[in-house]
Amino acid sequence: MAKIRITQVRSLIGRPERQKRTIKALGLGKINKSVEKEANPQILGMVKAVDHLISVEEL
Repeated sequence: MAKIRITQVRSLIGRPERQKRTIKALGLGKINKSVEKEANPQILGMVKAVDHLISVEEL
């Protein structure tokens, strides 16, 4: 499968707990932190849930 780089670009302050847990599950938590993940259906679902807080690029 393809790999994607996920970077957090917005703060979690004032966000619902569910979005905070999703960001943590992706391995993020601080602005400008990036992680590389395989683009499987589970990861893509999490990305879609918090797409307003992150940026995604394909590797």
